[in-house]
Amino acid sequence: MTRVAAAKKLSQFDPETFLSIINGGRKILVFPRKHTIFAQGDTSDAVFYIQKGKVKLTVVSKSGKEATICILKEGDFLGEGCLSGQRLRMCSAIAMTDCCVMRIDKNTMMNMLHEEHAMSDIFVSYLLTRNIHYEEDLVDQLFNSSEKRLARLLLMLAHFGKEEETKTVIPKMSQETLAEMIGTTRSRVSFFMNRFRRLGFVDYGDGRSALQVHSSLLNAILYD
Repeated sequence: MTRVAAAKKLSQFDPETFLSIINGGRKILVFPRKHTIFAQGDTSDAVFYIQKGKVKLTVVSKSGKEATICILKEGDFLGEGCLSGQRLRMCSAIAMTDCCVMRIDKNTMMNMLHEEHAMSDIFVSYLLTRNIHYEEDLVDQLFNSSEKRLARLLLMLAHFGKEEETKTVIPKMSQETLAEMIGTTRSRVSFFMNRFRRLGFVDYGDGRSALQVHSSLLNAILYD
């Protein structure tokens, strides 16, 4: 197959459709908001694919300190560590909204990646993109102020630059979760959010928990 033909096949490949026709080794699960999909320390024996909703990944230290390391959305995978020999879950996955996920057994996922090259290419690309984001987060944590880290996180959650200039951030996302993700306190997040609102960078809209993020928030990252 030529490179052009391979690229065309990949662009036409729909992972959700492909996953839905696998015979055996998969199960559709529904989780209400705040319910645990898997917990840190659980046996790592399956990969999950998010069909609907948003999921946060959290870790808890031996001293009991909790941190949110990632927020995943529709079309994302989680629990992929089992494919590299991870026996126990290194983090917990918790539904931030009502979620519908597909649970794929480890062996089924391994066989599928070996047999379907288009699926394998998409999965590898997804993992590389996730890894890049983790590296960017680490650099952000090491070199930027907590205010700039919060501004960057809000822009990422709003998918800034992909479609419209203004999008709605995850509904009912607490300031505690934002604080965990950027490594600061809830009171500091509250201070920065109020400042962003006064400057017109964000808008709480109807007053319920949905948050509108404007492209002007980028000023908080580019300029001191």
